[in-house]
Amino acid sequence: MNKATRMKELVDKLNEASKAYYAKDEEIMSNFEYDALYDELVKLEEETGVTLSNSPTVNVGYEAVDELPKEAHEKPMLSLAKTKDRLELQSWLNGKEALLSWKLDGLTIVLTYENGNLVKAVTRGNGEVGEVITGNARVFVNVPLKIAFKGQLVLRGEAVITYSDFEKINSEMAEDEEKYKNPRNLCSGSVRQLNNEITAKRKVRFYAFSLVKAEENGQEMDLKNDRENQFLFLKEQGFEVVEYLRVTKESILSGIKQYEEKIVTYDVPSDGLVLTLCDLEYAKSLGRTAKFPRDSIAFKWQDETKETILKEIEWSPSRTGLINPVAIFEPVELEGTTVSRASLHNVSIVKNMQIGIGDHIMVYKANMIIPQIAENLTKSGNLEFPDTCPCCQGKTQIKKMNDVEALYCINEDCPAKKLKAFTLFVSRDALNIDGLSEATLEKFLAKGFIHTFGDIFRLEKFQDEIVSMEGFGKKSYDNLMQSVKKAKDTTLVRLIYGLGITGIGLANAKVLCKHFDYDIEKIIAASKEDISAIEGMGEVLAKAVVDWFQKEENRKILSDLLENLQTTAPSVIVGEQTLNEKTFVITGDVNHFANRSELKEFIESRGGKVTGSVTGKTTYLINNDVNSTSGKNKKAKELGVPIISEEEFLNMVGE
Repeated sequence: MNKATRMKELVDKLNEASKAYYAKDEEIMSNFEYDALYDELVKLEEETGVTLSNSPTVNVGYEAVDELPKEAHEKPMLSLAKTKDRLELQSWLNGKEALLSWKLDGLTIVLTYENGNLVKAVTRGNGEVGEVITGNARVFVNVPLKIAFKGQLVLRGEAVITYSDFEKINSEMAEDEEKYKNPRNLCSGSVRQLNNEITAKRKVRFYAFSLVKAEENGQEMDLKNDRENQFLFLKEQGFEVVEYLRVTKESILSGIKQYEEKIVTYDVPSDGLVLTLCDLEYAKSLGRTAKFPRDSIAFKWQDETKETILKEIEWSPSRTGLINPVAIFEPVELEGTTVSRASLHNVSIVKNMQIGIGDHIMVYKANMIIPQIAENLTKSGNLEFPDTCPCCQGKTQIKKMNDVEALYCINEDCPAKKLKAFTLFVSRDALNIDGLSEATLEKFLAKGFIHTFGDIFRLEKFQDEIVSMEGFGKKSYDNLMQSVKKAKDTTLVRLIYGLGITGIGLANAKVLCKHFDYDIEKIIAASKEDISAIEGMGEVLAKAVVDWFQKEENRKILSDLLENLQTTAPSVIVGEQTLNEKTFVITGDVNHFANRSELKEFIESRGGKVTGSVTGKTTYLINNDVNSTSGKNKKAKELGVPIISEEEFLNMVGE
């Protein structure tokens, strides 16, 4: 392939990835791959002297979506030139002082204050035009609504969601609900909500990184020609500013090292550093290129890669029987720590990478944190998949679901499955028993305190032993018993979900219970034909349900549970069953509901049904990005299933 052809190919790939990332909040390639392709394109442009008109090296971003009002920025918001070379940063300083700060990974926002009041907030958009999100900015965790400065103040900063808040939001979602992929995507969707009540729940934070204007009575504030004074002034007004260090040519390398050491535990998502000159007049005199300002440069973490040798594959079983492959390799030092293992996720990835024992592999840490295999250099493909489970020695089987192959243990009595089964039973969407972590359950199983689900409600027999256990005590025991007592009043949906019947997640548990009038005896007596006739269930799920209840052991477990539990049916909204016989699939972010679970409950309360996959029986696919190229949108188009936005759905139900 000649250079011109390769350049065109790279431009197309990078633009497609950028459009997905900035306009649709989707990631179709890793940062590692994007940076490698971008660097290759820059090199080719330097070699050929040619820059294509649509090259990502000269164009800034993409147009924002049309869900919010648009507004042009007073001053263009340019991207930053980037480097991974620390010595290049050192020489770039050219003897000047600069501020070295985090390059936060969220959504850039411009805030405008007049007479001390927040009057406008606009997203970066494409750098020239952004979206007005003033109402949403008012509910950011740390944005001041009033400031002491009474002139006109314009500043830029990054809206972010911390890792800890991100994990909490995902943990509070139902197990069968599609989790958010990363904090950046969640933040982007949260900032651009149409309902700022939802934004408030997402705990969005704002960190200022640039003062654009501070003018009072027609006069710019005198900040002594020093950028650090801009940061100090913003702090005085109540803003949190991005963490920074003042550096020189002599101190910048040690400054980078400080950030490098901190990023491993830093709670705010970051994808690098920014170096900005302190001398404001000098910085202004440098001007800009077509894409980049000349007073700042971004430093992207150089993904440190090391070659090592694959020693073995560790296979780790789960509750469902899924056995996950983990690569074990000769230890290497990466980003200051020793790593020797990385997840390979599934059989398909193992096959695609042509993994084999003894292969030479390149490993790195994604975002300097998560070990990953970047490349298999030798590709022997000699790995043999185990035919027995590493936990119970039962038989295994490779199953294909949604074009992805994975390895499963098919022994129902596998101890690993048992532990995971108990973990599901006590989870938030099942019996919701606080105090029974997986580690605690493992200890209780090992000591013989519990053998079946019902034993959880007889743990008081072992009070003395539990109180004396390491990590426990009387208070912990009392709290656990209170949680167990509370769990006795539950719903049939929670119980059915908690039993861990194959394929019966929370959504299908709701469908099953509703169809049989929340009567457990009717569910037990149901035939495969009865259950498969339920829209959305099908023969496979019907067989799983019937097979579970036909086993004498399972019947005893259930009977024991029912002696300890009081189950109730959910309240039904009378007179509003407008969605009877309609089946929905929900994907993507939502604007009018707190999350997809809330929208699902809304649909179910009106007689509708929500499933996880688009089929010929799906009535509507709800996706605010109706033009998305996602798998669900493609499937809906293939099957002729209407794709509607949230707004269209609400109009349809008269809300």
